[in-house]
Amino acid sequence: MKRSLLGRVWPNVTAVLLCVGLVFPVYWMFATAFKKPTDIVADTPVWIPLDPTIQHFKTAIEADHFWTLVRNSFTVTILAVLFALMIALAASFALARMKFKGRRGFIIGFMIAQMAPWEVMVISLYFITRDADMLNSLVPLTIFYTVSILPFTLLTLRGFVAAVPKELEESAMVDGCTRGQAFFKVILPLLAPGLMATSMFGFITAWNEYAIVLVLNKDVEFQTLPLWLSSFQSVFGSNWGATMAASSLFAIPILILFVFLQRKAVSGLTDGAVKG
Repeated sequence: MKRSLLGRVWPNVTAVLLCVGLVFPVYWMFATAFKKPTDIVADTPVWIPLDPTIQHFKTAIEADHFWTLVRNSFTVTILAVLFALMIALAASFALARMKFKGRRGFIIGFMIAQMAPWEVMVISLYFITRDADMLNSLVPLTIFYTVSILPFTLLTLRGFVAAVPKELEESAMVDGCTRGQAFFKVILPLLAPGLMATSMFGFITAWNEYAIVLVLNKDVEFQTLPLWLSSFQSVFGSNWGATMAASSLFAIPILILFVFLQRKAVSGLTDGAVKG
């Protein structure tokens, strides 16, 4: 009885401690963004802002080029995720369903690309972009972000495609569907969990990317929010409220996406089980 009770208690206690440790910094960031300056520097920590203010958010939003950088970040991130998903869907189906010469080497190559740190290739990317006369442009950022998230997207979707029984596709083709129709009507709906997981990973990766845009785009009109946040911290370093508000604005899209896709991923798993 005691061992059984201990076996049920310690995992829950560990989960609660990990949750508190991970959630508390996020809560403190958002709470500080709503505090008045006197509460932020008070000797006694103010855990809950009883008299909240949104002035720090106004300071962040009214900073130079904020909305331009928001547009740039969303543009390159969403396009990179969409391009990576389209390419990975076709490639993962080919790798999972078709046998061709060099297939194993192709997969190993993508695994190696997934392990390679992109930061060590920044100088090479700079020379490629410079020689193509595409510095200070969103086009190379979109291309490089697509390539950076493509290996993970491809390898993950390949596993999901391989998990779908071939009999479902063959039954659809017997009923008169072409291979393309069978893919879109039978296989694609069952890939919802994989699409959600890879989309979230790709969005977070592209949204947080710093090194490539720092080297390629010196013109502020073509930069993204990570650089803005870094320069914001330099300009408003002593204004912790504005800094935390800027950090909160930067984190909000990721938090919203995570909550939304997490729910969709669970429903996708359930739908896939019923359809299978």
